[in-house]
Amino acid sequence: MLDLKQIRENSEGVQECLNRRGIGQYDIQPILQRDQQQRELEAKRSQLQARGNEIGKLVGQKIKSGSDPNGSEIQALREEGNQIKNQIAELEPQERTLKAELEALLLSFPNLPSESTPIGKTEEENVEVRRWGDEYLPKNSEVLPHWEIGEQLGILNFERSAKVAQSRFVTLIGAGAALERALISFMLDRQIAAGYVEVIPPFLINSESLTATSQLPKFADESFKCAQDDLWLAPTAEVPVTNLYRDEILEVSQLPIYHCAYTPCFRREAGSYGRDTRGLIRLHQFNKVELVKLVHPNNSAAEHESLVQNAEAILQALKLPYRVIELCTGDLGFGAAKCYDLEVWLPSAGKYREISSCSNFMDFQARRGSIRFKEAGKKGTQFVHTLNGSGLAIGRTMAAILENYQQPDGTVKIPEALQPYLGREVLGQG
Repeated sequence: MLDLKQIRENSEGVQECLNRRGIGQYDIQPILQRDQQQRELEAKRSQLQARGNEIGKLVGQKIKSGSDPNGSEIQALREEGNQIKNQIAELEPQERTLKAELEALLLSFPNLPSESTPIGKTEEENVEVRRWGDEYLPKNSEVLPHWEIGEQLGILNFERSAKVAQSRFVTLIGAGAALERALISFMLDRQIAAGYVEVIPPFLINSESLTATSQLPKFADESFKCAQDDLWLAPTAEVPVTNLYRDEILEVSQLPIYHCAYTPCFRREAGSYGRDTRGLIRLHQFNKVELVKLVHPNNSAAEHESLVQNAEAILQALKLPYRVIELCTGDLGFGAAKCYDLEVWLPSAGKYREISSCSNFMDFQARRGSIRFKEAGKKGTQFVHTLNGSGLAIGRTMAAILENYQQPDGTVKIPEALQPYLGREVLGQG
């Protein structure tokens, strides 16, 4: 959530930052108008309450000094007090309505891009930061798409999954299920060794949690909701893990907090129909290992860079070619101030595809979720900075392995770093 005080005190600067996301998309004037109306009502109510308190004291003083409790002077004061109570009763619901409208408006506005985020309108203007692993690009020129080689190996089944659920679900069978499990364990072990504390959070989450991490209200259509409860299927572990600290005041000594978590993730993928209809790239249900950080604002930028490196380390260990892209302002996620995407090479498509998105939200999520910290010797509290990134998306990693390690004879080699977890060197033999 944007800082209302910042909007009041630097409205032109805030509007200019929002315009970097797209001129005309976000106008802060309705926020300023409702904020002004609410503050005027609040001031009027406070004045009336002060006068009401004054009348109450005055009545008591006059009666104590000998005035007739039923006399005209006391009656006039009491009548004025009753009128004030009626006026306050009329103002309070107006004030609540304005407050709710203001809150809804604030929740609908995205984060401000960081000063270092490249300015651009579309993904075409994203900036390539670096590439890694060109020497590992496959020499095999006739690579089958991962869903074809997976079905030939008998480890993926989409047709039966559609019978059980609907399209965009997959069943992993035999070595496919083992490969998925091996990837999850491998990624968790690597991130734990890098200093992250593993958690297994709830996979069902309430609306307040989704609101805190900015999935609601904007992305309600992207998520699956349980009809009879205020519970949603987790779209990513970012949501439950970040919300473990919602409405808490931490000690500065507790920072930074690093968590890694495996969860199944559930997304409707609204608006993506017609894209990636086959394979493991865009499913309604998929597994992911997520990295989440809560850090001191002073260390936010450095923590973001190290988080990206933690995600890159998985791709490097698996020797999967990839590149790092810095998203421009027009392609930036709703809650992110700065974001790097890791894109892995998929030879069947002849291009890089996203496998991790590493975002710095700065205080945007913490403000929505009231996650603060206190420093000794300083008055008040500060909002933490939250960061997260995929470390990595399991299905997309499997797709990259099936294609980059595919052999001309139809087998698939297992990356050396993964072999101890899977207990085999090749898929498709024996």
